[in-house]
Amino acid sequence: MFDLPKYGDGPCLARMAALLAALAVDRERLQRISVVVTGSNGKGSTAAFCASIARAHGLRTGLFTSPHLFHINERFQVDGVAVADDDLARLTARIKTSIDEISQRQGGTFGAFEAMFALACLHFQESGCEFAAFEAGIGGRYDPVRLVGARVAGVTSVDYEHVELLGHSLELIAADKSDACAALGTIVYGENCRSLWPHLVEYNRTRSVTSLFVGDQIALRGGAIAASGQRFEFEFGNFRFQSLETSLRGAFQFNNAAIAVTLFLLWLRDGGAETSPGRIEAAVRSGLREVRWPGRLEVIGQDPLTIIDVGHTPDGIRQSLASLKAIYGAEDWILVLGVSFDKKEGEIVAALAPSFDTILCTAAYHKGANADAIADAVRQANPSAAIHVAASIEEAVGLSQSLAASLHRKIYVAGGLFLAIEYLTVARGGRARELKFF
Repeated sequence: MFDLPKYGDGPCLARMAALLAALAVDRERLQRISVVVTGSNGKGSTAAFCASIARAHGLRTGLFTSPHLFHINERFQVDGVAVADDDLARLTARIKTSIDEISQRQGGTFGAFEAMFALACLHFQESGCEFAAFEAGIGGRYDPVRLVGARVAGVTSVDYEHVELLGHSLELIAADKSDACAALGTIVYGENCRSLWPHLVEYNRTRSVTSLFVGDQIALRGGAIAASGQRFEFEFGNFRFQSLETSLRGAFQFNNAAIAVTLFLLWLRDGGAETSPGRIEAAVRSGLREVRWPGRLEVIGQDPLTIIDVGHTPDGIRQSLASLKAIYGAEDWILVLGVSFDKKEGEIVAALAPSFDTILCTAAYHKGANADAIADAVRQANPSAAIHVAASIEEAVGLSQSLAASLHRKIYVAGGLFLAIEYLTVARGGRARELKFF
């Protein structure tokens, strides 16, 4: 899409400001209509929940997320519809021209994510969006989404990731992500950030940023999960919603949904929008129930039952596995396992392998770690497991399905985003090699 490196030269805020100005993006309006979601796990689902609630409230809504799963158009959605190819080409050409002019004038190299963020801002402005949810890329301090200037932001969770950029402690990582919120704003933190409460409150105090935590100021109770659906109770301020249903599966989605609801309530409050409590509750209920977000404990087949998960950090993978067992049972699974070579292979294998007695190791075409190396790690983590190795995704799909038929098993595909999406593509008759990821 853009002939640019993944990352640009150093901090991007100054060149991003120049690019948004060249594109005539109204940043005051962008700030008014937007919320930003960052975090280590769950930020895509949270942004999708929030956008779905806004749409259900009758607002024309933009959603910017990353990475895409099948087509780059998915990253830029208005009212749940990905940007059309013609519009994508037109906006890309316009942004390329502006980037070339700024680079020649100021020097420095833009990154591809920066260009895509600018495209989202321009697309939402041209589309007349009244609300927009932006998912951060990495961190928040120097991430392009900081240019939104959002006064309502969420940090879904904190885990050790991108430590070379964000810092080698959870405190440093959480602080970096918190900087996605503008001064005088409010940040909603997920449950796993509660242990960092003293650090984050003091860190935010100097910018007069209010810190709210799921599990403290935001009550989340009565979470119940099942294959047929899941429900929870939510309370924040004067709002109390009982028996909220979520379409996305997994106990971790309660945290994401609670953050999304709170973000929307704060956005409504700060914008001074006139709306009735009944209308708000109806939008929250409909938005959580109707959202669709692929790859998160997604059922892709019934005979045999086949579930994929795109989690790719150890903590996210552990949470998904716990929910898989709670919803669908812990027994009679075949694990299809693959890990990206730039992820924590040992930790991911250790999180998954002990729970399965039949494991098929493979490698995605995109960034897949060596399948034999994965199998060696499995032998250390679970010496009693029956281990199979598939040289390709195509072989992994065929072998897992034949094993499931002969052993009367279910299939769980986990360990990496690219593995899960390539498996789904092949299972549905597509060509995994032709997928283009960023």
